[in-house]
Amino acid sequence: CAATYRHKMLAKSLVLALAFLAGTNAFTGSFASRRPTVSMAATASATKTFPNLPATVKPGVVTGTALKDLLQYAKDNEFAIPGVNIVGTSSINACMEAAKKTGGPIMVTFSRGGGQFIAGKAADNEDDAACIAGSVAGALHVRTVAELYGVPVILHTDHCCKAWLTWFDGMLDANEKYFEQNGEPLFSSHMLDLSEEPLEENIDICFDYLKRMSKVNLLLEMELGITGGEEDGVDNSDVDASKLYTQPEEVWQVYEKLTSVGKAANGDDAMFTVAAAFGNVHGVYAPGNVRLDPEILHNTQKYIAEKLGDGNKKPVSFVFHGGSGSSVEDIRYAIKAGVIKMNIDTDTQWAFWDGVRAYELKNRDYLQGQIGNPDGDDKPNKKYYDPRMSLRAGEETMAQRLCDAMKDLNCVDVL
Repeated sequence: CAATYRHKMLAKSLVLALAFLAGTNAFTGSFASRRPTVSMAATASATKTFPNLPATVKPGVVTGTALKDLLQYAKDNEFAIPGVNIVGTSSINACMEAAKKTGGPIMVTFSRGGGQFIAGKAADNEDDAACIAGSVAGALHVRTVAELYGVPVILHTDHCCKAWLTWFDGMLDANEKYFEQNGEPLFSSHMLDLSEEPLEENIDICFDYLKRMSKVNLLLEMELGITGGEEDGVDNSDVDASKLYTQPEEVWQVYEKLTSVGKAANGDDAMFTVAAAFGNVHGVYAPGNVRLDPEILHNTQKYIAEKLGDGNKKPVSFVFHGGSGSSVEDIRYAIKAGVIKMNIDTDTQWAFWDGVRAYELKNRDYLQGQIGNPDGDDKPNKKYYDPRMSLRAGEETMAQRLCDAMKDLNCVDVL
């Protein structure tokens, strides 16, 4: 049937893309992580690439043990990594440019809609085929260029609700194929957002997926409570305010269940992070319209530490959603409670647009036709309307906004 044919074609395209990248590795030797028969922990160089980071962490995409070590280092040293939603290579480039300028790691994040946009809005998206293919293609692009920026890069995907699990499953298929060829997953981590489901169902589904993901050393990010506002097709604008604040007992239920998954393929504990709601709202709002309560995270760490009794004061790795427009004080207090990543989307979208807008305003007289400008009626304008010019202007302003965000997150000169 047509659906079966489409599935076969998608699978074939993924295999070809992964095989191409594997072939590129074989000829260029540019991806040091391609070691199918040796674990990353066993191959960590005694000579550290970065003076401050653990020896397992190298430039380029980090997964498995290197990812675990990087996130633990962030928690121990009280900085958070920006997780930036991207929609194409220009926004990907801006992310890695900002990381290179500030001397910190970066998380490049694909949403379902962003993946579809990369594949092309006219591409067949039945059974999320375009969403899957675009996300995979974007990940392969990042892997191809990331080392050139000299920084650690985490490859992540954002909110996946229950209705979008086809997209999630497609990416796990791609990870498993990549793992077979390269000894590590294509992505570093994925997020499941089942916060609208009953708590027990949310935890059980996450548990089942973490068991599968741990076999290829992937990290799972799960969400508790609901992040308000709207972002990329997820609209929680009218949610009950009480659901914006997670309780410590709920986080303990998650922690207890997910730690029972046991070991991943590399021998480390299965990896997960928790996006616990503490009043977070997607988007940016006038001061006073959003009430963040990072104390919830501090209380949760204390509650679970007392349950465990092992001396670890920050057993949970938290992530911070809805970070755009938040005060530096709230951000840094949340980091002290074990937040190791903060999502950024609204502010970087505006920054990219603002760069394009400013470019058009500055060069408006040269953008009204192919020929003719203030320098002469016969003067060509190609160098002004070349799309690379306006896109580069957007990259520069987005990168600058991210540099500012990394300062707020204490994520400067940490390598």
